Amino acid sequence: MPARSDPRAILRGGLPDRYLTPDDVSELLDVPVETLYQWRKKRTGPPGFRVGKHTRYDPADLYDWIAEQKRNDISQAA
Repeated sequence: MPARSDPRAILRGGLPDRYLTPDDVSELLDVPVETLYQWRKKRTGPPGFRVGKHTRYDPADLYDWIAEQKRNDISQAA
């Protein structure tokens, strides 16, 4: 009998189909977790939200934020 994959781990657009932790986002962006917290404090990083005392990131919001960073980078290079 084949093993069932975890439905929360199904990839959509290259990102997990579950809310992401700061460690997840840190690994995906290859930046330190502390950088994420600084970006959050300055409101310059990907939008996150609180679940109790925990910060979480919606993969769709992260994808949109990355796309915006790409657009800004391209427009500044022109």
